[in-house]
Amino acid sequence: MGGIRKMNPSSHILRRALRYGALGFALCAMLFGSLAMADDLKEKMAAALTGFAGQPIGIEAVRSSPAPGIAEVQIENGPMIYATEDGNYFFLNGDLHQTSATGAINLTEERRAVTRKEQLAAVAVEDMVVFSPDGEPRDYIAVFTDVTCFYCQKLHREVDQLNAKGIEVRYLAFPRGGVDSEGAQKLATAWCAEDQQATLTELKAGVELPVNDCADNPIAAQYQLGQDMGVSGTPAIVTSSGLMVPGYRPADDLAALLGLD
Repeated sequence: MGGIRKMNPSSHILRRALRYGALGFALCAMLFGSLAMADDLKEKMAAALTGFAGQPIGIEAVRSSPAPGIAEVQIENGPMIYATEDGNYFFLNGDLHQTSATGAINLTEERRAVTRKEQLAAVAVEDMVVFSPDGEPRDYIAVFTDVTCFYCQKLHREVDQLNAKGIEVRYLAFPRGGVDSEGAQKLATAWCAEDQQATLTELKAGVELPVNDCADNPIAAQYQLGQDMGVSGTPAIVTSSGLMVPGYRPADDLAALLGLD
């Protein structure tokens, strides 16, 4: 006869245990998987940032972010940055970096370098004040300069050393006070001089010279170019590959940067 089949209490309990046990196991697996992923990301980011910075960098914590696939990475005694959960990419100061076995590559800067190289190629060398080595140059640097800048003066005193290493120095004008400043007038005096190199050297040595502001000087155009390229101070050095080097660097360091040491 048909009727209501009685449920075996023991089997019901067993099924519930199995169901919730499986769920618990899955949750535990997810938890331990997440912890393992976090540990892997901490290790990978610490290695990449240490190589990139040239000094030990520790990671305090790694957490999920509101954006899928992106993690929050808290640097010890430093800022929080964002990285992909696989640790292959991270953002620092707004730039996208790719991690590598020895550090990291700034992909955004590489793209900027291509643009800078194109921008500099559009400027006639004849519109720059150029200090060339004897013989064929091995490489060159373009330098946005201001005669009133202490570190521009310091770098200029090493032009002979740079030339001796085969490095040509191509100056572009960047008056820090703007195109209507006294610094702009002094730069114009150098660019408008018959002997540009000697005049620029005298001005950077503090020699007072009569203002010579010729009508067709490129000071304003080069100042605008510097702004377009992100120059915010002087000296700003741009290598032949488009790499921007802000501030003063000794001649030996610049030669090493160019692979000429």
